Amino acid sequence: MTVLDGPFLPTWDSLSAYRVPEWFRDAKFGIFVHWGPYSVPAFGNEWYARNMYRPGKPEYEHHRATYGPQSEFGFKDFIPLLDGAQFDPDVWAALFRTAGAQYVVPVAQHHDGFAMYRSELNPWNAAEMGPKRDVIGELSRAVRDRSMVFGVSWHRAELWWFLNGGMTFDSDVRSGKYASLYGPAQPQELPPSKQFLDEWAAHTVELIDAYEPQLFYFDWWIHRPAYRPYLPRLAAHYYNRLAASGLGPVLTYKDQAFPAGTAVEDVERGSSATLRPRPWQACTSISRKAWCYLEDQDYKSAKELVGALVDVVSKNGCLLLNVGPKADGSIPDEEADLLRSIGAWLATNGEAIYASRPWTVFGEGPTKPADGGFSESKQQEYGPRDFRFTTRDGFLYVIGLAAPQDGRMEVRSLGAHLAIYERRIARIELLGHTHEWEPKELEFEQRSDALSVRLPQTWATGRQKEIPLPVLKITPTA
Repeated sequence: MTVLDGPFLPTWDSLSAYRVPEWFRDAKFGIFVHWGPYSVPAFGNEWYARNMYRPGKPEYEHHRATYGPQSEFGFKDFIPLLDGAQFDPDVWAALFRTAGAQYVVPVAQHHDGFAMYRSELNPWNAAEMGPKRDVIGELSRAVRDRSMVFGVSWHRAELWWFLNGGMTFDSDVRSGKYASLYGPAQPQELPPSKQFLDEWAAHTVELIDAYEPQLFYFDWWIHRPAYRPYLPRLAAHYYNRLAASGLGPVLTYKDQAFPAGTAVEDVERGSSATLRPRPWQACTSISRKAWCYLEDQDYKSAKELVGALVDVVSKNGCLLLNVGPKADGSIPDEEADLLRSIGAWLATNGEAIYASRPWTVFGEGPTKPADGGFSESKQQEYGPRDFRFTTRDGFLYVIGLAAPQDGRMEVRSLGAHLAIYERRIARIELLGHTHEWEPKELEFEQRSDALSVRLPQTWATGRQKEIPLPVLKITPTA
């Protein structure tokens, strides 16, 4: 592939000069969207295309019982049923803006080979079949019209092996007629061929050039050795392409696929146990069970989702939170309600989140934080002694991860005997506290062992009905 001219050469040494743009460091919160043919069966998870061809898997049995043999009804046959009759990119974008999101990242193509954008290289695309609309193009315009940043997620690397189960029995994968959709369906242990890699790179460049996404999310399989020679060339092309348009690019990766500092690391369904010196991203779903729509979802609570956002932001990260629209393109009411709840909390407390920066320490408390990818299921529920810290414009923010006991917050990191916060405290306020009959400034005592702050009585009686995560704004003396 030819690399576009610009400030970056296709070498890791040149790419080490990359700097994360300020828009990403300030954004803190984005929305991920998984919508594709896997949304039609709404069973298992977004890997339905793979598992329906794997005897012994629940999806295999469900498929045969519901749709018939895979030789007669294959994954391709879900595409016409992805009609998108209720898909309205303006409705999506308006909801995401209400949620407080600053960037939006739909899946442009998942492992199954179906593109949700208009493609000259892939005939199996949403502009030609299924919804018969350029989903990525339409959503990019709606998102940008609402002053949010647009990105895409890219999973085509896994297509080398994703449908290989269909080669083990009588299915439409074996026919070869649909190879342009199902891919090579090779054993996962076999390194991709040069032909596949060259085509994968060409599809990647097509997506970058057509939509100029300011965030490009690479999924996990690119860490395999066969992809490594392509990565610096693709990164240089991407950075140079967006530099030519005056846009700040963010490229995310997993599993150490890129050298540190040349792109932004993504942690899937997890967090970090430490404050990271470089900006990073955590991605997770609003559902515990899947990234796509399911008929039997297990949703997280709004409190849990906001707590995850706060934890990630305190450690110099951004949270990319996924929703899964139905096959008709509508966003389930439960997911829309959760997004609105998050947006309501951010409308009150967003000054502690947006454009904030980490403090000397990310937080305190007895609850051990999750660490690394796929660790969120091990995360224990936070308690009233768990706090996270952020800073902005000279203010220090203390965010409680649970409702305080007896209406009082005891913050040990701000004890007078500690040298962490060396400036004297002039005043403390509770964000969102507007009751005229109560003083705006809170009563506090900076003891040797902790800063003790009493919350207003109205918070204890009213705020817990919403997301009970209070935020203190601390003003130091001049």
